[in-house]
Amino acid sequence: MATVLTTAIDVCFNPHPQNSDTKKHSLFLKPSLLRQSRTRKLNISCSSLKQPKTLEEEPITTTTTKSSSLSEQLKPLSATTLREEQTHILSKPKSVWVNPTRPKRSVLSLQRQKRSAYSYNPQIKDLRAFALKLNSSDFTEKSQFLSLLDEIPHPPDRDNALLVLNSLREWQKTHVFFNWVKSKDLFPMETIFYNVTMKSLRFGRQFHLIEEMALEMVKDGVELDNITYSTIITCAKRCNLYNKAIEWFERMYKTGLMPDEVTYSAVLDVYSKLGKVEEVLSLYERAVATGWKPDAVAFSVLGKMFGEAGDYDGIRYVLQEMKSMDVKPNVVVYNTLLEAMGRARRPGLARSLFNEMLEAGLTPNEKTLTALVKIYGKARWAKDALQLWEEMKEKNWPMDFILYNTLLNMCADIGLEEEAERLFNDMKESAQSKPDNFSYTAMLNIYGSGGKAEKAMQLFEEMLEAGVPVNVMGCTCLVQCLGKAKRIDDLVYVFDLSIQRGVKPDDRLCGCLLSVMALCESSEDAEKVMACLEKANQKLVTFVNLIVDENTEFETVKEEFKLVINATQVEARRPFCNCLIDICRGKKRHERAHELLYLGTLFGLYPGLHNKTMKEWSLDVRSLSVGAAETALEEWMRTLASIIRRQEDLPDLFFAQTGTGTHRFSQGLANSFALHLQQLSAPFRQSDRAGIFVATKEDLVSWLESKFPPLVASQ
Repeated sequence: MATVLTTAIDVCFNPHPQNSDTKKHSLFLKPSLLRQSRTRKLNISCSSLKQPKTLEEEPITTTTTKSSSLSEQLKPLSATTLREEQTHILSKPKSVWVNPTRPKRSVLSLQRQKRSAYSYNPQIKDLRAFALKLNSSDFTEKSQFLSLLDEIPHPPDRDNALLVLNSLREWQKTHVFFNWVKSKDLFPMETIFYNVTMKSLRFGRQFHLIEEMALEMVKDGVELDNITYSTIITCAKRCNLYNKAIEWFERMYKTGLMPDEVTYSAVLDVYSKLGKVEEVLSLYERAVATGWKPDAVAFSVLGKMFGEAGDYDGIRYVLQEMKSMDVKPNVVVYNTLLEAMGRARRPGLARSLFNEMLEAGLTPNEKTLTALVKIYGKARWAKDALQLWEEMKEKNWPMDFILYNTLLNMCADIGLEEEAERLFNDMKESAQSKPDNFSYTAMLNIYGSGGKAEKAMQLFEEMLEAGVPVNVMGCTCLVQCLGKAKRIDDLVYVFDLSIQRGVKPDDRLCGCLLSVMALCESSEDAEKVMACLEKANQKLVTFVNLIVDENTEFETVKEEFKLVINATQVEARRPFCNCLIDICRGKKRHERAHELLYLGTLFGLYPGLHNKTMKEWSLDVRSLSVGAAETALEEWMRTLASIIRRQEDLPDLFFAQTGTGTHRFSQGLANSFALHLQQLSAPFRQSDRAGIFVATKEDLVSWLESKFPPLVASQ
């Protein structure tokens, strides 16, 4: 029977105990209440199933006894709550190793298929031997491989089938085995079987099969996890099916799955290849907001995207993001950023970035050095490029033939003949970077630009003896060099031999033959060059004969010119027109040259030829040949004479820009143009800046009045 004890206890609340801090006051009590104490009565009810002890049974304690310690007070509690018999751990718990160099995943919501608990399979040895037999087997028909599958040593249950499936190397065998296991219908096909098969198909770039399997999973109700979507998206990217990659990525997002690092980086690369910069930045910011920490691959994608667009601000944004997230760039990222700096035309920042890479303790590879050399070459930083080359040899940095060829091309662009010869000799002595056809082409370009026809022919013969194939660029450089040296017979020999060796003439080679034809002084040499051109482009030869004929009407020239230009590559159209004008001037067909210049301007081959402001007018002939520039000057003077005849306003200054040429051996247009101005007695004088000729309004009008007497009569 339970005993109920009820009593009333007087409780006195004192807000200011003696041992309390008097400086601390409650903010929720009035000051008057702080000085008062209250007495309240509380009823406490206690019930117990045990009989209450009598006074005789209760131990007698005296108030004078010293209070027990805390351990003694807790001893009865431990005796009642803790068991005497404790469960002993029979075995050491399985430890989990954590790689200290790899940070913990920041994205915690990845949905992947759970791995089954490991269990020892005594049949694993036989199954691996069977998988090895399947990998080594060669079959031409599907039925032959299926007959081998029937020899499986153990029943293809879930574990056995998964082991064999994961051991197959060729995607064809993996796909056939997957379908064979599925046709047996011995167990439900789980997501992991599809994932293993899809990864094998991804190596074979079989996206259509992967997509069929994914749609089959959706139809059969098999769950697509993060690995499934990642495999589909990355395979679509490898197959350049960017729209498919985006389609499956959006489908993944709709299901609520969180992409992993590989998927994010792949989709960022897809968007960047499609030129969708805004989508890339939006996805990047959204991914970071969900907890994703970009790795070096993702930043490499961003840097490449901004680099291809030449967006320096975007490149700087990538560098700032990497620093804020404490992501240290690796060599691949530095290579991408260096290439981006080159496209953005920032050679100084590229050099600073390279020095930062060295300070970080990273060793540049061939791609790093190639990118930096290209940047220096485009910026005409010959001194820095050569210093880099010396540093490469001193520190034994890796150099391949691509890097050597890049250095040679840089020397060819700048005109560093001696340095190029040293590089070329180093390649000959190298065991791994022997000169190839691009190396010989660069040297032919250097000798051709310097007018070293004899050295160029010796190098060509050496190239043939070494068995190095001739390419169209090398043939073009050598033809141009021999044409300038008036060695037409050697030119014909080189051209015919190159055609026999399989070289297919392109528009650039045809333009080179046209320029040589314009330089020919004798009709015999011109006919030899014309015969070579006829083998390369017969329609072009027909048009040349058409424009030099005095009986050809302008409308006929216009229609045929349109056909020739439309059949020519865009980058070769203006050189074609320049050479045709030169040929007409060489044949004393000056009016035809003016007609061709008009047609070239009409079809947009000479944008920016004339520039006008309120204070000055200018003629920019930097993209014209010598004959075309002289024709443009004469046409400009005719136009100015007409303006004077109409008594229209003229600016105070007139400029003619010829440029100076960035090549060491380039003479540019300045000398020829200055000689032509001298022959015309034109009032243009050399400006303080090289390649610019200037004339005042008064001098030019006076000269035009003397050249065109009718102007005086009209005023």
